Amino acid sequence: MKEPTIYKKRWKVEVFHKNIKSNTALTKSPTKVVRTQTNHIFMSFYAAARLEVLSIKQRLNTFALKNKLCINAIRLAFEELPTLKDITA
Repeated sequence: MKEPTIYKKRWKVEVFHKNIKSNTALTKSPTKVVRTQTNHIFMSFYAAARLEVLSIKQRLNTFALKNKLCINAIRLAFEELPTLKDITA
């Protein structure tokens, strides 16, 4: 059975919503003022766009790219940990 065209369009929108919700923390905004809420929404869309561009360049999906970025950030933090221990000691 052939899928209807409307389902394909809807599916792309659902993937977009999942991407924004999961990867950019759109729903986790603790703001109460309208201006900060709109700023958070705008920056979430901007982050999703940047993540999409990076995922196309790296040939990874956005979830794999986010995972790779998080792993690299944690690795760099652990590399800097001995320097911070020397400063505080």
